[in-house]
Amino acid sequence: MEPIKIDITILAPAEKVWDYFNTPKHITKWNFAHESWHCPSSENDLRVGGKFKNRMEAKDKSFGFDFEGIYDEVIPNEKIKYHMEDGRKVEVIFDKVDDNTTKVTEIFDPEKQNSVEMQREGWYAILNHFHKYVENH
Repeated sequence: MEPIKIDITILAPAEKVWDYFNTPKHITKWNFAHESWHCPSSENDLRVGGKFKNRMEAKDKSFGFDFEGIYDEVIPNEKIKYHMEDGRKVEVIFDKVDDNTTKVTEIFDPEKQNSVEMQREGWYAILNHFHKYVENH
């Protein structure tokens, strides 16, 4: 299957966008696709070979899972590449448009259980929460 590509432009400097994307105290504030979910915990060892683990849960406790990966490439304020336990790859690019604008692009391998459109919408919803969080904090 072809990788899925999504992007969003955020009115904030690349350094702030990078920090909010990678710091656990911020990740827990934006990393969910729908308001009925939350991210109660996050661990992040941001280096090649380092691991991250974000707990995703329904607020009503009916369902939850750990979203985990291992970093393959880390270029501060520019790019992250990681792979998940099932081997799917993800690339996140932080493009500095100007001093106060950053374009974030995510390119990820789809999984087979859900439709490509559903996956695109879910990942984009999370990216949009991130966008709103960065611009409002």
